[in-house]
Amino acid sequence: MAMLRFIRSLYFSSRFFGTLALVIVLFTLSHWYPFLFVLAKLLLILLVIFIIIDSTLLYRLKTPIYAQRITGEKLSNGDENPIEIYIRSEYPIAVIIELIDEAPVQFQLRHLSFQFIISPGGEKKITYHLRPTKRGEYQFGRLNIFVASNIGLIKRRFIIAQDVNVPVYPSYIQMRKYELMAISNRLTMLGIKKIRKIGHNLEFDQIREYVIGDDYRTINWKATARKHRLMVNQYMDERAQPVYSLIDMGRVMKMPFNGMTLLDYSINASLVISNIAILRHDKAGLITFSHKTDTVLQADRKPGQMHRIMEILYRQKTGFLESSYELLYSTVTRHINQRSLLLLFTNFESLASMQRQLPYLRSLAKRHLLVVIFFRNTEVSEYASQPAKNTEQVYLKTIAEKFDYEKRQIVKELEAHGIASVLTAPEQLTVNTINKYLELKARGML
Repeated sequence: MAMLRFIRSLYFSSRFFGTLALVIVLFTLSHWYPFLFVLAKLLLILLVIFIIIDSTLLYRLKTPIYAQRITGEKLSNGDENPIEIYIRSEYPIAVIIELIDEAPVQFQLRHLSFQFIISPGGEKKITYHLRPTKRGEYQFGRLNIFVASNIGLIKRRFIIAQDVNVPVYPSYIQMRKYELMAISNRLTMLGIKKIRKIGHNLEFDQIREYVIGDDYRTINWKATARKHRLMVNQYMDERAQPVYSLIDMGRVMKMPFNGMTLLDYSINASLVISNIAILRHDKAGLITFSHKTDTVLQADRKPGQMHRIMEILYRQKTGFLESSYELLYSTVTRHINQRSLLLLFTNFESLASMQRQLPYLRSLAKRHLLVVIFFRNTEVSEYASQPAKNTEQVYLKTIAEKFDYEKRQIVKELEAHGIASVLTAPEQLTVNTINKYLELKARGML
């Protein structure tokens, strides 16, 4: 049994086969040049001796290699996730390591290997990154490690069982990035615009001492007389306002962009905007729909709300049927009684497709503040901006310009009926959604 394990773990290197080929050539040539026969025998003997020495160096210890793959409990969809592999050697000599990691099949990484040298009794940490583009379970396989000495004639293989299933969740890395910037008041570094507040919000916060730059209209004269120094009223944003993400899961959201579907972009943006709303003391809720209502989560800001939102978003999948906006209207009417901000993530490729749903959108906008968020086809826009060189390209460019024009017409049509909209490229979805939310809050429209 021990001999069988030895054979299974033994691999000859290219250096061995090169040397053996040279021996064979010398033996062959010795038929015509007899003096080469002695040289060939000597080289063969040396090859055997060095193989014995190499085997002794590599097999003298039973378990000289320890390795572990370190991943998070979950991966973040659409982001670069760090994967670490820690290796420790118990060999008393420096060894050459070739590491092959069996990454999940979704990545199609058939040659994920690393080569390096570990000093006697040393250790090494390898870090690489994976960018998943679909939510779900991802299975990591084994760690295959090939060890060679400086002689380099044979390799000893170690198979370390590191099989593990890791779920890929909506982009919590993006959520944490925006959360950190929001807490430190540095959202502008991520492309979020500073929006000047119009008028005063209705909620009074406190009376404090005047500092240069305060609006003189907020001076509290009674408090000033009492304190004998200028005092001003400080107001804060209205709180506990419901903010709902309405996510269309119909076939229009299956369109891919940079490996991810429009649904996944919408899910990532919904996760971020829900977290930002809660940080701004509003309440975040969620409705997902297609030809039927999938999920309704009432707006709240209690501890655990973000966890519930993330778990719901993790399970969402697009369908092949057209979404029912009539069903969406009845669901919103039945479950949302308070005037709320509704962020509808969907996609309209033509003006006619939007006009079919316009009656339901107008009905929603009568009771709530509705924002329709849909996607610009960036590839079509880029093609339309390129010069045409022949008749075929003129025809294709005309069609591309028509599609691009209809997207802009959809925005104008929605605005004509008092419905706010955001036309955005998929990669700018999160930033533009946050900007729209902050703009509506600053204008006190909710």
